[in-house]
Amino acid sequence: MADEEPILESVISDSEKKLDRFFRAAIKNRASDLHLKVGQPPKLRMYGGLKDTTGEVMTEERIEELVFEILTNVQKKLFLSQGTLDFAYELEKKDRFRINIFRQRGAISMAARRVESRVPQFEELHLPKTLEKIADRGQGLVLVVGPTGSGKTTTIASMIDFINQNRNCHIVTVEDPIEYVFQDKKAIVSQREVGIDVKDFDEALTYLMRQDPDVVFVGEMRESKTVTAGMRAAETGHLVFGTMHSANASQAVGRLLELFPQNERDMIRQNLSLTLKAIVSQLLLPSIKEKIDRVPVIEIMLANPQVRKMIAESRESDLPTVIRACQNEGMIDITENLCKLIKEGFIDPRDAFKYAPNPEELKMALKGIKTTASGIL
Repeated sequence: MADEEPILESVISDSEKKLDRFFRAAIKNRASDLHLKVGQPPKLRMYGGLKDTTGEVMTEERIEELVFEILTNVQKKLFLSQGTLDFAYELEKKDRFRINIFRQRGAISMAARRVESRVPQFEELHLPKTLEKIADRGQGLVLVVGPTGSGKTTTIASMIDFINQNRNCHIVTVEDPIEYVFQDKKAIVSQREVGIDVKDFDEALTYLMRQDPDVVFVGEMRESKTVTAGMRAAETGHLVFGTMHSANASQAVGRLLELFPQNERDMIRQNLSLTLKAIVSQLLLPSIKEKIDRVPVIEIMLANPQVRKMIAESRESDLPTVIRACQNEGMIDITENLCKLIKEGFIDPRDAFKYAPNPEELKMALKGIKTTASGIL
């Protein structure tokens, strides 16, 4: 199947939207994404790469017809005024897609990320047990960071569902758009979608504490107001989850501080050193194991006293050394994780070396030689 063009079925029922057959092709072929662009046939992202389908070449009129059919009047007005729009689409209350429509060179394009209808468990995602420790009780700020398409939202969804299964508590999420839909288990889960349930993130975060949450997910932390609200909630005894675009823990600290004016950064740094619980960094690599498409490569930094001291003293560059030295506490070094995945037959060594932060360190780790920032152990 990987060498053939995915077939786009031509028949749909009278009750379906015309775009549904494109989504069905994505589901049938276990694709992660669907792309529509003028002058190209529909494309599916499979095994990490884009692949043509048997569908017709898209015209501007055809894409507009397909996309506008699934938009509400409010969404259509927003898109026409802003030129871009994020929203979620559900197929038969089972399969969900996170969709972004945007203009490029004056024409409409669409990128749709397929979201599994069921929240996957840690084991299914090949995520480490340390995530259970992070999600289990306690308070503080938990950041899950990585590039676009690295599975950050799915990892947080798994952590939230773990809490949902094991704690009698109230979980509140603020999302744009909602991706995974949680069913109440031991916990009750209130999911607020920006633009539908609440006007914007600012309003949602303003009234967050009045909703008596125990656990909070505030989506992507790309503005100082979101970070401030998250840290304030963590300070007052809540467990707070957020995402950021960042390669690793040390870079995440720097990126977070850059959201604030220079004169506020020392205060934010001190607050972060006190409220941070963990930073989970991840990216997805193609798997060479049968029936596994991609596998996460993980770095986990837990906020122990050494980590807090490093952050407070502006020594983010020393954080990788602490992570390597404290792996017995549940921290995970990304180079050691790449080494483990190679030895267990999950990933191709060529991919591992391509994405390794330091290929020489990975080469030595594969030979059983451990290193620190200052040299060989």
